[in-house]
Amino acid sequence: MVKVRKEIIIIGVLLLLVIVMIGVSYAAFRFMGEGTKLNKITTGSITMEYTESSNTISLTGALPTTDETGTKRLNPGEYFDFTVSSNIVGNVNINYEISAKEVGDGTIDGSNIKLYLTRLTDEGTEEQLMVPEVYREEDSSNNYTGRPANEMSLYTSSMSSSESNRYRLRMYVDEGYNPQGDRGGLTFSVKINVYGKDGDKMSVTTGPVSDVVLSNVGDSGSTYDDGVDTFITGEDPNNYIWYSGKLWRAVSVNNEAKTTKLVTQWNISAISYDDDSSAFEGSYMEDWLNDTSVDGFLGNLRDYENFIVTDAKWNATLTTSSSKPAETTMVTDAVGLLNMYEYQSSNNGGVDGYLNNGLSWWTLTPNSSSLVRYVRNDGSAMRLVSNTNTGVRPSINLKSSMRIVDGDGTIDNPYRLEGDNDVNLSGTLINTRYSGEYIRFGNDENNLYRIVSHENGIGTKITSAESLKSSGEFISMNFGRNARFSSANTIGTFLNGDYLTSYVDSTYSDMIEDSTTWYLGTVGTGTSYKLAKYTDTNMSSTVSNTTATKVGLLRFGELMAGQFDRDGNNTEYWTLTLFDSSHVCDDSGSGNNPSNMNGVRPSLNLKSNIIITGGDGTKQSPFTLELAS
Repeated sequence: MVKVRKEIIIIGVLLLLVIVMIGVSYAAFRFMGEGTKLNKITTGSITMEYTESSNTISLTGALPTTDETGTKRLNPGEYFDFTVSSNIVGNVNINYEISAKEVGDGTIDGSNIKLYLTRLTDEGTEEQLMVPEVYREEDSSNNYTGRPANEMSLYTSSMSSSESNRYRLRMYVDEGYNPQGDRGGLTFSVKINVYGKDGDKMSVTTGPVSDVVLSNVGDSGSTYDDGVDTFITGEDPNNYIWYSGKLWRAVSVNNEAKTTKLVTQWNISAISYDDDSSAFEGSYMEDWLNDTSVDGFLGNLRDYENFIVTDAKWNATLTTSSSKPAETTMVTDAVGLLNMYEYQSSNNGGVDGYLNNGLSWWTLTPNSSSLVRYVRNDGSAMRLVSNTNTGVRPSINLKSSMRIVDGDGTIDNPYRLEGDNDVNLSGTLINTRYSGEYIRFGNDENNLYRIVSHENGIGTKITSAESLKSSGEFISMNFGRNARFSSANTIGTFLNGDYLTSYVDSTYSDMIEDSTTWYLGTVGTGTSYKLAKYTDTNMSSTVSNTTATKVGLLRFGELMAGQFDRDGNNTEYWTLTLFDSSHVCDDSGSGNNPSNMNGVRPSLNLKSNIIITGGDGTKQSPFTLELAS
């Protein structure tokens, strides 16, 4: 019998309250905590007072604890209160920041320690300022506040009038820490620093996503708080975020949970909402958004369990109004759509806000038992029968712990998330990358492609970022004599002939798998997108109607089978999915006679030994590739 010894964790936390003032001309701070030594610093016409404390918080006999318990502890020694006060004279703004810095030789790693900061209100309640976060130091300094690098930022704010704010800090052992075999006697100490600096009100560009996106909307944006969520509004605010190979817009921040709702800037695909029902739960739409297979949206999001709230609540209540709906029909899912209220809140009910992307797309809001609200390309809201096909803009909720580490929120320099801001990828296999990332592939004006998926398991399916062009104009051609794609019909002959010699030279052609199986399923009105590849919606087997060629087309409902720019900068294009025995689906799901003229977006599978030689996968810096030996 093995005897297991449980160690007692004793963590001594030394909290020293320190104020560092840099360049303040007309302000005085006072920091108060338990202690007896009053410090007074006088510089010119200002006087700063603070009390230096040497309190020790001992988590005697503490074991790892949950956030639910750690954030509510109120016993003596389990929290630390302090005050930040200012006496401002004249027209001046003070940017300040509360941070933590590890001190001493701790014997437990900071990654096992969580900190939690609140503000004490006049009513005696606590207002959450940060979600519980493990100790981690910022790599860069904050020039607005004077905080140096290598400290953990807890909270950043500004003040332009005399005020006093009381704060409460808690620190505890993360529940994920395993105390077995650590021999006890563990210690971890931090020093709490407060930095202040005068100047223009800061535009926060690094830190928690919820803080950054609301504080840096830019001149063409603003915010609107409905009491539950704070919405970003305006025609083109600085709320672009790049995550998992796709460009998103930050729509709102939940005031309590500090989660941030995103929606893709462009339509990722186009499918019917459902057969004959407008209910989101159980629909084709819910299925497509939350499909974790290689074919689904969620299954191709990068490390989604680390980035997004997987049990988010989506308000799919039936309403004919655009006002805030009652919470009658709430659906729990990782991925959803924006409802009509959220769309209207982006621009006070107008049609020219940033969520109008010039395309048509579904919302989450049923209008009747068979009609669903959708947004037209002019931004107006209309109703559409659920078995009709139109664009899909997935929506997710970023976890409150997500942080922005780069970017300024503009379309050319979108925010980048911690954990999704890879650098120095040279030598990395392209088959390890993510759906939506951009690749430099092919010649001249047709040299921009995007990753679709890793459907065959070892390679990388890609497609041209837009339909092929010639001298700046979209080319178009008929599909062929019948609706079945093959190397012998018009479009198949072009893709596996002239395309490989005129649009893609031998350097790129050699990177393409010599043969790919293309699934030729049928998706008609009100049928599931899954039938483009599978015999049934259970995906028990793939369709028998297939063909094998080097270059093909996207399926209807496949990832990246959507439009990625506004009207006038896109064109309808062929898919290889049958609408019925004599018609072919275009990208919008309409059945086209194969003799019609449409655009062409080639799709192909790259070999498994293709490596990245440069770029970061964004549109501004696509991956460059080479064939490894």
